[in-house]
Amino acid sequence: MNSISQAEADLIIEAAFIIPVTPSGRVLRSHTIIVNDKRITAIVPSSEAREHPAKRKVSLPDHILIPGLVNAHGHVSMSLFRGMADDIPLQEWLKARIWPLESEHVNREFVKDGAMLGLAEMISTGTTCFADMYFFADEVARVAHKCRIRTQIASPVLEFPTVWAQDADEYINKATQIHDDYRTSDLISNAFGPHAPYTVSDESLMRIAALAEELDVPIHMHLHENSQEILEAVATDGRRPLQRMQDLGVISPRLLCVHATQLLTEEMALLAKQGANVVHCPSSNMKLASGFCEVDLLLRHQVNVALGTDGAASNNDLDMFGEMHLMAMIAKAVANNAAAVNAQQALKIATLNGAKALGLDNEIGSLEVGKFADICAVSLTPLSMTPLNNPLSHLVYACNGNFVSHVWVGGTPLLIDGELQTLDLAFIRSRAHYWRDKFNLSQV
Repeated sequence: MNSISQAEADLIIEAAFIIPVTPSGRVLRSHTIIVNDKRITAIVPSSEAREHPAKRKVSLPDHILIPGLVNAHGHVSMSLFRGMADDIPLQEWLKARIWPLESEHVNREFVKDGAMLGLAEMISTGTTCFADMYFFADEVARVAHKCRIRTQIASPVLEFPTVWAQDADEYINKATQIHDDYRTSDLISNAFGPHAPYTVSDESLMRIAALAEELDVPIHMHLHENSQEILEAVATDGRRPLQRMQDLGVISPRLLCVHATQLLTEEMALLAKQGANVVHCPSSNMKLASGFCEVDLLLRHQVNVALGTDGAASNNDLDMFGEMHLMAMIAKAVANNAAAVNAQQALKIATLNGAKALGLDNEIGSLEVGKFADICAVSLTPLSMTPLNNPLSHLVYACNGNFVSHVWVGGTPLLIDGELQTLDLAFIRSRAHYWRDKFNLSQV
């Protein structure tokens, strides 16, 4: 694909296959990635790189290299609530279970421990960048920075007091502070996270839209999550949520519409015209019976669709391979078209489209010279990957996160042969057990 310098490389990774995502559908056999100063400097046939000097060389003859997965929506610290609010619809899930649990238990210690748990799971299953919306957003940023994973912190904004802030002004001020704190970081970026149309006022939304433009950051928002949200919005002021966002000037290429179910054709056209992004969370939507995001139609309208897990309290895992598989299957059923959302589209949605939604597609999301070396290695040895008739197909239709063996972010190893390199798994487990016991005691 390109020539290579003979200077010593920081890292060389040789693999059976490389799927760079762009150009679409390309599968490179017996190729090598060369990394210097955090970035990919060459992708060449392995025969051209075997004698090349490097500080570290990794040979993966039974693996596929792909861009690290981009989890475009989640609440990572809610991993500690896994299994505590199952089999109930969204509004009951929030009001009867999650909000009371948060009121009783969420503090800075909870967020730190939950973030470590969630990051360990994401890294172990191939995610190299995640977007997060939760309380004590500065703590999530610190944990992510320490373990060297890439993240975009969508600091939440609500109108009512929580353990994190007292009113919309304080939430917004804390978001801008995180932006200032990590202004020069190549790992941590920032977004505004207005929670949902029904929890944020017109005045706050207009202020957020203006600040997002001024600071050049995204707006990350639950929007059209289920039919009840839409019916209540129409009953309140006569407008569907997306129409209200349009009237307030919120819809733009900066906007990430998380969930985006129950969309009308004209709403898809509006999102396309304004360049807004949709983040699809298939497992969470299915589990909460929130409805379907019509991915195939959105793609046909030229809307950028990204993929997210949502939190482990409504998923209940953070495996992006599972989300890719489920997304492709649901899309076919919803569209009544077996060709809808094919394997290469699914992989792009989970990588480059996610990077684009976060405004990071010039830096990550595909394996290209000049981009950060955010790389995931997937083993080809499991039986469900055998025989290897179609590597791209197998990634979407036969793979799961347990097949991930290696993960690098900016060339830094976060997972080697399935072992976490920047997180203490024994400590993480002990803290998770501590919170489990605390939850159990509080319910006695």
